Amino acid sequence: MTDNFKPQDFAGAARTKRGNAPGERFVSFKVGIDIGSTTIKVVVLDAEERIVYKHYARHFSDIPSALVTNLTALKNVVGPSRFRFALTGSAGMGIAQRLQLPFVQEVIAAATAVKKLIPQTDTMVELGGEDAKIMYFGSAPEERMNGVCAGGTGAFIDHMAALLNTDAKGLNDLAANAKRIYTIASRCGVFAK
Repeated sequence: MTDNFKPQDFAGAARTKRGNAPGERFVSFKVGIDIGSTTIKVVVLDAEERIVYKHYARHFSDIPSALVTNLTALKNVVGPSRFRFALTGSAGMGIAQRLQLPFVQEVIAAATAVKKLIPQTDTMVELGGEDAKIMYFGSAPEERMNGVCAGGTGAFIDHMAALLNTDAKGLNDLAANAKRIYTIASRCGVFAK
């Protein structure tokens, strides 16, 4: 990691009281960190599971610096507090092991969140930087993953957005305002670009 990163800064050693009455509980936050192949995502939940901090950024393959930046920003937002961490993502396991923090496999993490927050969901699609995952919920849950074809991944979508001088949100806006649907040949999207 980097020289200025001290895991003990985020391990619950510092505490902040909640409210002013004597004997009140300390503030405790749940921190989820998803370190993928291209981005790092951080979300912080308070005791009532409300989002108090969230951040999404590219790490440009410099994961330690991106992690330190995110954790420093988190500490600046919520102050010294107790934190419970869980890491996920294709690049999260090594960091979790090194910092001795819990790791949750990314499909399990996403499926757990979807089932809790949107229980009526029957299908979940997750596009990563290098793969795409589809989870079918129901009496016999099923998961499928496309780790071979880059055509449906976040990296490909980013590349197509760059060709159109926009970003992923810009592609969404363009699609929402489209006046016409074009037929695309059924060939590999990577070669079709």
